[in-house]
This record gives sequence, C-alpha cells and structure tokens, in this order.
Amino acid sequence: MTENAGVKHGGAPGSRGRTTIADVVVEKIAGMAARDVIGVHALGSGFARSMGSMRQRMPGGGSGKSATRGVSVEVGEVQAAIDLEIVVDYGVSITDVAGAVREDVISAVERMAGLQVVEVNIAVSDVKLPDEEDEEEERQRVQ
Repeated sequence: MTENAGVKHGGAPGSRGRTTIADVVVEKIAGMAARDVIGVHALGSGFARSMGSMRQRMPGGGSGKSATRGVSVEVGEVQAAIDLEIVVDYGVSITDVAGAVREDVISAVERMAGLQVVEVNIAVSDVKLPDEEDEEEERQRVQ
C-alpha cells in the first residue's frame, strides 16, 4: 500500500525514510541534562562510581566520567522511559532537585531526539556530605 501526498517524486525530502535513535544516545542526552542540574553531585551509585574510577586507572580503561553511568532507558519508536540514579549535595531539597532533573531531562530528550518521554524515575542513592572527599580528589592524592 502506498500513500500519495500529492507531491511528485515521493513527497517532501524530510519524510522519506526512517530515523532510529539508539538507546545510548538517549542515555547520554539524559545524563548530561541531569548533571547540569544544581544540587546533583553525581550520577550512579557509589559502587558504580568506584568501578568507573578503577576502570580509569587501567590502561585503555576509559577516558573520564561515563556519560551514561547511572542512566538506563527504554526507547521505542516514538516514546522513551528513563531511569536515573543520582547523588545529591547535602542541604538541597531532594524533591526540588528531582523535579528539576525531570524537567531538564524531559525537555532535552524531547527537543534533541524528538521522542515523547513517558516517565523519568529517579532513585537518590546517596548524599554528598561537605566533609567527604570526591573520588577524583582521592585518585589524585594516591597517584
């Protein structure tokens, strides 16, 4: 069955063909948007961040913060569902940070990928206390 849009040569160029978006693309968009929210210290659980830190020390193990750490997505043809695991800074309102993360992630994914975001689930796995050292600071001291 063919559809005739009334235009010669198969319709507008923008409507010829299909665009697919890989899960990792949506993961990176969501991860970057979440990291930009004030009050988000990091993404991923403490274990995931530790493993990433160890991977960085190994030759060929990685070049820095993984843009997808703490982010998982399910991407369909027109919709996406996103799960985030975040660490918040001590003293911030967790509900306010979670709301801002949802808004920014939904906006970024819908604008950049053109997918309808049906849900953004957020798990707060830790709170960064002011007197705790960052893993990066520890790594620099131990070298």
